[in-house]
Amino acid sequence: MIITSAEFIKSAVKPSQYPASGSPEIAFAGRSNVGKSSLINTLVNRKHLVKTSSTPGRTQLINFFLINKTISFVDLPGFGYARVPESVRKSWGPMIETYLKTRKPLKGVVLIMDIRRIPGMQELNFIDWLHYFNIPSILILTKSDKLSKIKQKNQHLAVAKALNVNEDELILFSAKSRMGKDDVWNAIERLIGH
Repeated sequence: MIITSAEFIKSAVKPSQYPASGSPEIAFAGRSNVGKSSLINTLVNRKHLVKTSSTPGRTQLINFFLINKTISFVDLPGFGYARVPESVRKSWGPMIETYLKTRKPLKGVVLIMDIRRIPGMQELNFIDWLHYFNIPSILILTKSDKLSKIKQKNQHLAVAKALNVNEDELILFSAKSRMGKDDVWNAIERLIGH
């Protein structure tokens, strides 16, 4: 995909604040600090479209971006160990669930996981939930450059086993080397029917 434009549209916490959208949407989800912002920035060839942070839990709203004036990327708050007040963390679940269940232009969810971590119940429950609501998913393993080729292969197998999926359903990605960028775009284009 050749990127001609990428712009932030707005942030929202509830449906009445979502942008009126005729364009297909792809949502990005994952545990706090898995490299969600870096993945989106790499996909759209921008360094700072989505703010990156070393502090987990920086994304606390649903953020909408318009890419090439034809596709919307939706950055969802990370789940997991975010250092935010419990009240804020409790509001994220319903906020994300409402978006995923009610948003008509949503074509699929990119679930981002750190290759160095075996997925836990949160990821498994999230995948089951997406299946239950018939929402297609793209599974990404980020930070692949942080492992040697042999460790990368072993972790790839271990994560596939933990998620009960085939290895080829997991895209290895690195924001640093840009490995997997084309594979992610191909998967997104398949979901939006381009």
